[in-house]
Amino acid sequence: MMMNSLDDHGTFSLSSLTTCRQIAGCSSMLDVTAARRRRSEFRPLKLLSNEDGGFRKSERYENLDNHGNRDDDFPHHSSVIGRRREMEDAVRVEVGFVNDNSREFDFYGVYDGHGGSRVSFECCERLHRLLAEKMKMEMKMENGSMNWERLMIESFTKMDEEVNEGGLAESVGSTAVVAVVSDDEIAVANCGDSRAVLSRDGATMPLSSDHKPDRHDELERIERSGGAVIDWNGQRVMGVLATSRSIGDRQFYPYIIAKPEVTVNKREDEDEFIILASDGLWDVISNDLACHVVRKCLDGRIICRKNSQETNDNQYRMTNAAVVLTKLAMARGSKDNISVIVVNLKD
Repeated sequence: MMMNSLDDHGTFSLSSLTTCRQIAGCSSMLDVTAARRRRSEFRPLKLLSNEDGGFRKSERYENLDNHGNRDDDFPHHSSVIGRRREMEDAVRVEVGFVNDNSREFDFYGVYDGHGGSRVSFECCERLHRLLAEKMKMEMKMENGSMNWERLMIESFTKMDEEVNEGGLAESVGSTAVVAVVSDDEIAVANCGDSRAVLSRDGATMPLSSDHKPDRHDELERIERSGGAVIDWNGQRVMGVLATSRSIGDRQFYPYIIAKPEVTVNKREDEDEFIILASDGLWDVISNDLACHVVRKCLDGRIICRKNSQETNDNQYRMTNAAVVLTKLAMARGSKDNISVIVVNLKD
């Protein structure tokens, strides 16, 4: 049984062990244990097909753009307000945002605001432009190579200065995870607890490391700068922030910094896709499960979007995968805004 039938809400239900076994990639009775584990992981999707489940009863659960407007056309990504009162996430996709005639670069960014949406929305509007300016300057140099660590750090620092100078960020901030993808490289910069993950030849590769206050090196840095990490409904900087790095949050400087960690990976033929998402996803879904779900979506084995006509279209499948992940995170109890970008590297 292929998972390609839609109910009235554009979702499917997981109604049999056979279906779950196929989704989990199990082919024999020897895989029953794995199938049962996968079935338990996917069981929350069954809630999404329940007409009385309430998932689609409120627009707070619908896809939102960066201004809070609903939209059914979201290439590559899905972003939902979830169970929060305010939408503080913002998402940016800029295909071909820099082009030097020999190379083209695509930009993907997820921004998770806290204390309000002003900083995350400002990052969404400005950070890729700041990075593009610096990349174009770099291209004018003789060798034309990219020093991604310097470019990313300078762009994030400039973004932090702008929101602080504009008075946006006294007690408001945003995490940021961005990826620049070209034909030969994947450069990822992360500041905060959003995350980027790569699937390569069926294996899951983290492209970023969450900046949590209780991460050993982050805890040492905070304490050296005179700050403290306090257990107040979880480990928090000064008992307030659950992330140890962000753009903005001026009142917590120098404990909270905007310096990103940067990773650069050469593209390989075995690369499948990248997932970038806010912690609303990662709080309830593991890297491996997220990659497993996306792989099935890109294979056309999970279809969960409504009013879709071009189900074989690559852009549709990426968007569908992002929607499935946001819905699965909601069904598994995520209490945060949830934003997901899926980039198919096989395209």
